[in-house]
Amino acid sequence: MKLCLATHNQNKVIELRSLLSDHPDVEILTFNDLDITDEPEENEPTFEGNARLKALWAAQQTGLIALADDSGLEIDALNKEPGVYSARYLGKDTPYPEKNEIILDRLKNISDRSARFISVVAIAFPQGSKPHLENTDIICCEGIMEGHIAYAQKGSNGFGYDPIFIPSGFNETYAQMSTLDKNKVSHRGQAFRSAVKILIGKGKL
Repeated sequence: MKLCLATHNQNKVIELRSLLSDHPDVEILTFNDLDITDEPEENEPTFEGNARLKALWAAQQTGLIALADDSGLEIDALNKEPGVYSARYLGKDTPYPEKNEIILDRLKNISDRSARFISVVAIAFPQGSKPHLENTDIICCEGIMEGHIAYAQKGSNGFGYDPIFIPSGFNETYAQMSTLDKNKVSHRGQAFRSAVKILIGKGKL
């Protein structure tokens, strides 16, 4: 069976594949695999809105069941920035190590370092015929991981803001954890696990 993961981000593929290790018959195809160079503009004000938009677009483009994730980091002391703008925060092309240093600098005199990662995964089940798929069914799953911002970047695993986020109950950043350990607690791991259960429940896995 083929699933489309609506992203060009190979790190997300690694996380989803680890969650589907018990389903070797499932082939995960990304936009890279399908030679899709475009992506829909993420212009919705919520994680769910953006995830639904991307999943529907991917299903329309491919005719496959499509999973799309929209995730972001909320930092309380920064008025919950970067939030839904996490990927574009401080400039889409700005390297994440630079973004992380700017965030750490903005928090250097602030004691409240509470933060959370939020992920919404939307699953689009194509119905009807391409290119319209007007009856596509979309189901969303949410994952939230509370935590706090570290005082320095630590770790080389993961991606994005992982080197500065320490999940609740741990002393390590996401980037210091193995992919397996991170998936057990992460926001995206939570959302993807719920999505996998839905796919199983619908007889798709």
